[in-house]
Amino acid sequence: MTLTLQLSTSFINLKETKGVKTLDNFLGMVSFAQTKPSCRLVAKSSMQEDQLCHDNIMEGRKIEKREKLHGLTTTHSNSSTRVPVFVMLPLDTMTMGGKLNKPRAMSVSLMALKNSGAEGVMVDAWWGLVEKDGPLKYNWEGYAQLVKMCQEHGLKLQVVMSFHQCGGNVGDSCSIPLPPWVLEEISKNPDLVYTDRSGRRNPEYISLGCDMLPVLRGRTPIQVYTDYMRSFRERFNDYLGNVIVEIQVGLGPCGELRYPSYPESNGTWRFPGIGEFQCYDKYMIASLAAAAKAAGKDDWGKGGPHDSGQYNQFPQDTGFFQKDGTWNSEYGQFFLEWYSGKLLGHGENILAAGKSIYQGTGAKLSGKVAGIHWHYNTRSHAAELTAGYYNTRHRDGYLLIARMLAKHRVILNFTCMEMRDGEQSQSANCSPEGLVRQVKNATRIAEVELAGENALERYDEEAYSQVLATSRSDSGNALSAFTFLRMNKRLFEPRNWRNLVQFVKNMSEGGRNAELPERDSSATDLYIHVGFIKKSLSKKTKEVTLV
Repeated sequence: MTLTLQLSTSFINLKETKGVKTLDNFLGMVSFAQTKPSCRLVAKSSMQEDQLCHDNIMEGRKIEKREKLHGLTTTHSNSSTRVPVFVMLPLDTMTMGGKLNKPRAMSVSLMALKNSGAEGVMVDAWWGLVEKDGPLKYNWEGYAQLVKMCQEHGLKLQVVMSFHQCGGNVGDSCSIPLPPWVLEEISKNPDLVYTDRSGRRNPEYISLGCDMLPVLRGRTPIQVYTDYMRSFRERFNDYLGNVIVEIQVGLGPCGELRYPSYPESNGTWRFPGIGEFQCYDKYMIASLAAAAKAAGKDDWGKGGPHDSGQYNQFPQDTGFFQKDGTWNSEYGQFFLEWYSGKLLGHGENILAAGKSIYQGTGAKLSGKVAGIHWHYNTRSHAAELTAGYYNTRHRDGYLLIARMLAKHRVILNFTCMEMRDGEQSQSANCSPEGLVRQVKNATRIAEVELAGENALERYDEEAYSQVLATSRSDSGNALSAFTFLRMNKRLFEPRNWRNLVQFVKNMSEGGRNAELPERDSSATDLYIHVGFIKKSLSKKTKEVTLV
């Protein structure tokens, strides 16, 4: 999750009655409710787990010796100039009861998106809703209705296996906790969730420290995620590869491969704080102690860095992250390799399971990496380090991630594609453009597909223009797809809608800024791409109106 101020809202709210006369009137009247913004594995021994971490570290060292940091060494690129555009559905697309929220309104919205030229939509398949009633008791009925609706409208679907809670992060507009039976286990054993140095527990995702331990009623977290993904495949096997074209595997908080180092809940963190290391649950401490013992440095295994500061500090205010700080010492390198190596191992385990389940179905796999662009122009890249990305001025942390994803043929999904350096606070040393360039280069070297998202909820031409620029292969890898955040009331406002249609058209033509034809001086004629909806609505308007 890149830092955003997303104001996500629900989709079109309709009810039975009489009449909307025109599409313009319909879209102008539509109201959106404000809501809050996604093979069974055998448990490994601690020795195997530490070996995996060690292997990741050694692989990183080999890559650093073989390749020039942040450089371009291959010619891999997207083979097609067309970049399909998907649109994220609201976070509350499903009700807490697991049903499709306002299906007739959704159908009209999907009809409009189809005629904008969009390829399809993305939806979160919330663990907290689907497996709500107990272990291995899955309810996919609301999602089945959505899949059929997408098929009827000729839209493709990206489905996120959302193993995190919704609520407590930037842009979250609704609250969907982890399954009740999981929360019950957490109440018995609080160390199941990430913990910071002060002992604050974060219930938004299960700590990767217990990935391979049977802590969830006899199953390991990896087994639980695997069973969930297998259940989805069995339920939707007939749609995989034709309607459901991508499975994004949730890998951490907000679905991203990272630690919850910058939680906004209860005002814990605010931009542009460096965040804090999340390695103080008993399982992470045990792993750290084992790694320190193996390195012959027992004292290094008692906890994270003592001088790494607090959530809302700047790098220069700490001993660890300052210009010539502890991050660049022998101890700092040991700790950061362990911390980031654990995260890579976590992603490796879940994606290996996902690959075994979805291979041969025709659906692609993707994994999301957070766009942490603040303090990027410092030597230590503090905010990235606390999130688990060992990326500094001297080390390319995204290349290892890209290679891990490439190993399983998983698309790297990255955000902040619409952000410009000039729009950011200079005091925060931000560089979203530099970060995007680095990630594009890493995916090019690793020969892995790169997909993108926007971080901010924006509809202006400048943001779209930046996405068009970053979608091309001028620097590093080109985008294989782009997912726009998010479908809501503002998207359907005439000017915003026209900008989206223009953007989709440009992306379909390889990023060229071709102008849409106009029919009036206001440049807001929506009939160009969605004209047929007017005819459809004329038959249905007796059945729909605002609540």
